[in-house]
Parts: sequence; C-alpha cells; structure tokens
Amino acid sequence: MAEAERIIGTPEVGDEAQPEPAAPKGRRRIAALLVVAILAYLVDLGSKMVVVAKLEHQPPIRIIGDLLKFEAIRNPGAAFGFGEAFTIIFTLIAATVIVVIVRLARKLYSLPWAIALGLLLGGALGNLTDRIFRSPGVFRGAVVDFIAPAHFAVFNLADTAIVCGGILIVLLSFKGLDPDGTVHKD
Repeated sequence: MAEAERIIGTPEVGDEAQPEPAAPKGRRRIAALLVVAILAYLVDLGSKMVVVAKLEHQPPIRIIGDLLKFEAIRNPGAAFGFGEAFTIIFTLIAATVIVVIVRLARKLYSLPWAIALGLLLGGALGNLTDRIFRSPGVFRGAVVDFIAPAHFAVFNLADTAIVCGGILIVLLSFKGLDPDGTVHKD
C-alpha cells in the first residue's frame, strides 16, 4: 500500500511534503511586469511624439477651462523644474531604477507588485529615452512635459506612471505584501 501511495503522490508518514515549483508562477509575473512596462512606455512615447509634432511652439490647448491645459514644455530638471543643472544625475537615477527593477524581477511572484514595478519601469524608460535622445544632447536631454493643471507642475504620462507605481508600492507595503508574494501580518 505504501508503494501505491508513493506512486500516486500521497506522502507517507514521516515524508516531507515538497512544495510545488514556483517558476511558472514567477514567469507569469515577469510577463505582466513587461507588458505593463511596454504599454506605459509606448503610451508615453506616443503622446510625446504627438506633442512635439502638433503642440510644440503652439499656444496651449485648454481642456477644462483654466484648470487643465496641454502645453508643450521641455524640462531639463526634475519635477517642478527643480535641478535643471543636474540632468545627468536624473539620467543616472533613472538608469539605476531600471537596473534595480530588472534585478528584483527575478524574485517577483506577486501580480500587484508586477503591475507597480511595470509602471515604474515604463515611466523611467520613457523619461530616460528623452534624457538620452532629445536635445541638447545625450544624457542632457530635456523631458517633454505637457499636462498642465492649474497651480501645479507640468508633467507627462511617464511621470504619471511613476507616481501611480510608487503609490501602489506604498499601499502594497502597508498591506504587508512583498514582491515575492509573501504576506506579513504585523
């Protein structure tokens, strides 16, 4: 009987149950991260191409009266125009974020974390693309911003993806969910 149970897969008394391999689950999470990152990147890149082609050097387009308009701005600094002299630093930070996310992806078994990291990755790639390929030159390029709410900084869809990913990471951390799928109850 013990031999039949072993063949069927029922553990005998004293046998340790072996957990199922997690690799297929992990691959699915990496795929989700990549899909979200690619979508965020392509939507950002496409929006910036339209803004540069149609909106740059044109008057702003009012979307909701004076509350929201689309206005093409080239931003060499960070949010709120801070740090215009440190474009190379922001380029290095974006590249570091990308490397950290790629390394963390190997241990990724949580779909919410995959979505959050995908948003961060797509946004970081979007702004890094501007910093590398836009004028005035490589690693000194200005980011194309165009969403201009009243009394707030002008931003783009990459910034939106980064902020949404960051908020999701904070919420996941408060819930105790780790990127590897473990849940901590404090």
